[in-house]
Amino acid sequence: MAENREEVLANFQSITNIEDVAEAIYHLEETNWDLLSAINRVIPQDGNSSSTPQNNETHDVEMIDDDISVITPKTHPPDREDSNQASTSSPRNNSLDLVELQVHYNNKMHEIKMSGSATVSDLKKRIEMVCGVPACRQQLSGLGGSRAAPAAPLAALGLVRNCVLRLKASDRLCTDDEVADRLTTTYTLRVKHDEREYTLKYPGTKTVQEVKNDLYSLTDIPVRHQMWTGWPTVTGLDDTALAMVGLDLPMHDLTIKRVPNKRKEYKRIIVESSESDNSSVEEVEDGDSFNTEDDMFVDLQTDRLQPLMSENIEDEALGCIEFSQRFRARYGPNTPSFFEGTLQDAIKESCLKPAKERKLLGVYLHHEQSVLSNVFCAQLLGCDTVLQTLAANFLLYGWDLTHPHNNNMLLNAVANALGAMASMTIRSIPVDRLPAIVIIMRVRSNTEIFSVINGNVGVSELVGGLVEALERFAARRDEDARMERERDARQRVKREQDEAYQRSLEADRAKEEIKKQQELERNQELERAESERLLEEAKQEALRAGAALRVPAEPCAEEADVARVRVRLPPPHHASLERRFHAHDTLQALLDFLASKGYPKENYKVISGWPRRDLTTESQNSTLKALKLYPMETIVLEER
Repeated sequence: MAENREEVLANFQSITNIEDVAEAIYHLEETNWDLLSAINRVIPQDGNSSSTPQNNETHDVEMIDDDISVITPKTHPPDREDSNQASTSSPRNNSLDLVELQVHYNNKMHEIKMSGSATVSDLKKRIEMVCGVPACRQQLSGLGGSRAAPAAPLAALGLVRNCVLRLKASDRLCTDDEVADRLTTTYTLRVKHDEREYTLKYPGTKTVQEVKNDLYSLTDIPVRHQMWTGWPTVTGLDDTALAMVGLDLPMHDLTIKRVPNKRKEYKRIIVESSESDNSSVEEVEDGDSFNTEDDMFVDLQTDRLQPLMSENIEDEALGCIEFSQRFRARYGPNTPSFFEGTLQDAIKESCLKPAKERKLLGVYLHHEQSVLSNVFCAQLLGCDTVLQTLAANFLLYGWDLTHPHNNNMLLNAVANALGAMASMTIRSIPVDRLPAIVIIMRVRSNTEIFSVINGNVGVSELVGGLVEALERFAARRDEDARMERERDARQRVKREQDEAYQRSLEADRAKEEIKKQQELERNQELERAESERLLEEAKQEALRAGAALRVPAEPCAEEADVARVRVRLPPPHHASLERRFHAHDTLQALLDFLASKGYPKENYKVISGWPRRDLTTESQNSTLKALKLYPMETIVLEER
C-alpha cells in the first residue's frame, strides 16, 4: 500500500507541478488518495498559479545568441485572460470530456478521440492500433512535455481541441518512464560555426529539424545547405526528438558549415557588334572549379532580403497587391493567399457580413529585420495544417512593417478601422517577436483584436492558437446569428405590419367605392332576377290560361260515361287533384287540365297505375276510355 501511495504521490506531483510534498499529501488525503479526484480538486483552485500549465506566464525558450537563453512569455490579449483563468473549471476540462487529437505520422493525419479521463498510456495504445507503431517505440511531440507522465489523464495536459501531435517510430525500445524522463530533460548543444560558438538549450521534445531551423536564423545557412558533424546516427534524424537521438550529457558538441558546391560556372558574355544593333550571347564554360553556388546564393540572398513592400507606399491596396506577389515569389506557391485590398475592405469582407457568412480576419505583420521571419514564413505558414485552417476559416491580410512610412500607414489604417487601442496593440509588438498574426473578430457590434500569435512559436502552438480563436469565434458567431435572426424576425414583423397598414389604407380609400359598386351590382341583380321572375310567371300564367281555355267542361257525376281521374302531385306535395271527364275526351284534355294547374307536360311525366307507362308518350288524340282511364283511374306526376 505504501508503494502504491508513493506512485500516486509521484504522479500527482508530476501532473500538478506541486513541489511541496506536504501540500501534495494534504490534497491526496482530502480525496482518500484518489488521483483523479485530487487533480480535479487542485487544478480549478490553482488554475492561475505559476505552477499550472495554463497560466499566462508560461515561457518558451528562444535561442538568440551565444550563451544566451531569452525567455519570452506568451502574450494574451486582456479579453482572453479571464477565459484562461476560468477554463480550468469549465466543463471542457472535466475528465469525462472528449479529447480530440490529430496525430501526424508518415505524412498523414490520423484523428483520435478519447475520453478526458484516459491516460497517456491509453493514448499510446490507441495510437498503436491506429498507426501500427508499438507504444514502446513511440516518440510523441506536442503532448505536454514533463506533464505527459504515463498515468497522467489527458484532461490534465491542457490540450487544445484538434491538437496536432507528431509521431515518430524509435529504433530502440524504451519504457514509458524512461521516455518521460528523457522528454523532461533539458539538452545543451554547443554549436560551432566558423569562428563563432553558440550554446543553446532545448527541451527533449524539440526535434532535430526544429534545431536546424533555428540555426538557419542564427547562421543564415538554409537547412538544405547545412552540413553537420556530431549528430548520432539515427534513422529519420530530422523528425526525431532530441530525447531519442542519444545526445551526450550534460553538453553535446556539434559543428555546422555550408555545403560546398563544385558545379562549374557558366559565364554569360555579351558581344556587341558595331555593324549590327543585335548582340550575340555566348555561354563560356570556366574550367576552374570553385564554389559557384556560394556566389549564386549570395545573389539569391540579396533578392530575398529585398523587402516584401516598396518604401513609401502611397496606395494601401497597391501595397497589399505588391506584398502578396513578392511573398509568393519568395516563398513559393505553398503559401497562404493574401487579401489584395485595403484593411477596411478586408474587415468588410470578413467581419461585417451576416453572421453565418463571417470569417476571422488574420493580419500578418512581417519585418525583414527579424531573425524569425524566414523560419515562420517557410516552415509554419507553409505547413499543410496551417494552410488548410487559414484557407477554410480566415481572410488573411498581409503588410510589411520594415519601412517606417509603411509602418505608420498601417497603424493609421488600424486606428481608423478599429480604434486607437488596436493601433497601440500592434505598435507595442517588438521587432524580435515578429512576424505576428493578429486575429480580429466581430463580437456583437464591435470589431476588435482577439489575440496576437507571435513568431516565436512552433507549428503546434500556431495551430493551437488558430483553433482556440476558431472555437471562440464559432460560439460568438452562433450567438450573433441567433440575434440576427431575432432582429430579422422583428424587422420582418414590422415590415409586414407596415405593409398591412398601407394595404389597409388603400382598402379604406376604395372601400366606399367598392361598397357602392357591390350595392349597385346587387340591386341590378335583384332587378334582373325580379324581371326574369315576373316574365317567367307571366309566361307560365299565359300558358296556364291558354290550357285552361282548352279544357272541356267538367261533366256531372250523374251523367253516363264519366271518367274520374285522380292525380297525385309530386313531392313535397301530399295533396292530390281530382277531375271528371267524358269517356270520349282525349288525352290532350287531361294534359291541358294538368298544365292549367301548373304541371305542363314539358316538366312532368304523367304515369298511369297499371300497366305503368308515361301517358305523355302516348297519342294525345287517344280517348281516356281507350287509355283505360275509364271509369276511374289514379295517375302520378313525376318531375322530369
